Amino acid sequence: MTTLVHATDTLTRDALTVLQPGFVGTTAPDWLLRRIGEGLSSVGLFGRNIVSPEQLTALTAQLRAERDDVLVAIDEEGGDVTRLEVKQGSSFPGNYALGSVDDVELTRAVARELGRRLAACGVDLNWAPSADVNSNAENPVIGVRSFGPDPDLVARHTVAYVDGLQGVGVAACTKHFPGHGDTNVDSHDALPRIDVDLATLHSRELVPFRAAVAAGTKAVMSAHILLSALDPHRPATLSPQILTGLLRQELGFEGLIVTDGMEMQAVAATYGIERGSVLAIAAGADAICVGGGLCDEDTVLQLRDALVNAVRTGELPEERLADAAARVRALAAWTQAHRARGAGSVSGAAVQEGTAPGADIGLVAARRALKVTRGERPYTPMTSAPYVASFTPVANFAVGDETPWGIAVELERLLPGTETGSYADSSVDAVLAAAGERRIVAVVRDVHRHTWMIEALDALIAARPDTVVVEMGLNEAEPRGALHIATHGAARVCGRAAAEAVVGTGA
Repeated sequence: MTTLVHATDTLTRDALTVLQPGFVGTTAPDWLLRRIGEGLSSVGLFGRNIVSPEQLTALTAQLRAERDDVLVAIDEEGGDVTRLEVKQGSSFPGNYALGSVDDVELTRAVARELGRRLAACGVDLNWAPSADVNSNAENPVIGVRSFGPDPDLVARHTVAYVDGLQGVGVAACTKHFPGHGDTNVDSHDALPRIDVDLATLHSRELVPFRAAVAAGTKAVMSAHILLSALDPHRPATLSPQILTGLLRQELGFEGLIVTDGMEMQAVAATYGIERGSVLAIAAGADAICVGGGLCDEDTVLQLRDALVNAVRTGELPEERLADAAARVRALAAWTQAHRARGAGSVSGAAVQEGTAPGADIGLVAARRALKVTRGERPYTPMTSAPYVASFTPVANFAVGDETPWGIAVELERLLPGTETGSYADSSVDAVLAAAGERRIVAVVRDVHRHTWMIEALDALIAARPDTVVVEMGLNEAEPRGALHIATHGAARVCGRAAAEAVVGTGA
């Protein structure tokens, strides 16, 4: 690897400053600590880096021993997308559940408690909340990560979430600008395209982002999506019209613009991560997120040198790189000031009753988010161990397949002897054979998007009309079964709330 300039050079430090890389391991590798000493100002954490609050606290302390103002970022949305509890499932329901309740004080309290836990572990930048308006029910990557399909509802809950996080000193990063909701392609895999007119974008996609900017969100994350009405040639992350013209100038945002992961195929497949990073900074981005997939020192050095070389050749104005680095440092200073004041504890504004630190606000919210629909026959709560049949779709990249979901564990806690199996096709013969005489609980996720899942449920209910159906994704299909429970998300607490309803203690 060729180093273009000396590590102490201002240009090199600025190039390192705008990177937000990831790494492998539960302690910081030597190369990462060395680069922090040379100017790297941010680090991104993922599920692979976390095993416990105590370990995470030690890790962030290790990073800050190199420099106290390093930004420690995480992708912790709660709900289906959790890094803090990647092996257990989240203690907090996600956006769709909160939007279904539509109590902004509850949303603020959930975000505040989540932020308190992050701050207590030394994390000070959260790549959340998702402010996408999920106007397309076929969307494969947003779904329950959105507060819902109504722009005004999404806006008020986005503001509450930003307030909750930032009230305890954790910078919010509202995403995915200018809106990833009306897509049927996952930008981890390919470039999504939204072909609606400007009036629609302004009355739908942009409503929550305008509200978040007005509420003072410290950061905004760009989306790797093509919006032809705004820029027919480049995805938002690489578009000056969108990042500088729309977000900076029209919406008046002065905080940090962070890119979505640069190794995602929507950008990497066409531009490559080096060229994509240069174009992103030139377009108005201030921080390059990379590390969900590419998480080694060579990646950091490649991107650093690509930025330095682009300045040297005149492709990237030096003042643009310097401005981006200055915005990173400004946010780092804000978070550092909050840490110095001990802002990790809830203080200041009064909080809703039952939502103080340590209160189980996540479970409270999950219970409130349940929608229980009874079938035509009277439902008899289960008192003996059932059989849980989980119809399992392929997880999207953002959610991942590490985090458990469903209700079997929670039902086992309430009804010892509960057994479970996972199924991925429409045949129910194996389900019926495994269940025997036991009652069946069928667990699904976005059943409306999967024909095979619909067929399986139809066959199962025809054979066993007393089947309970638990929908843990978007609640778009008609209720079916002796009892239909919509959890509005697959977080662990959503599973617990559903299990309580099955046995009759929560419905």
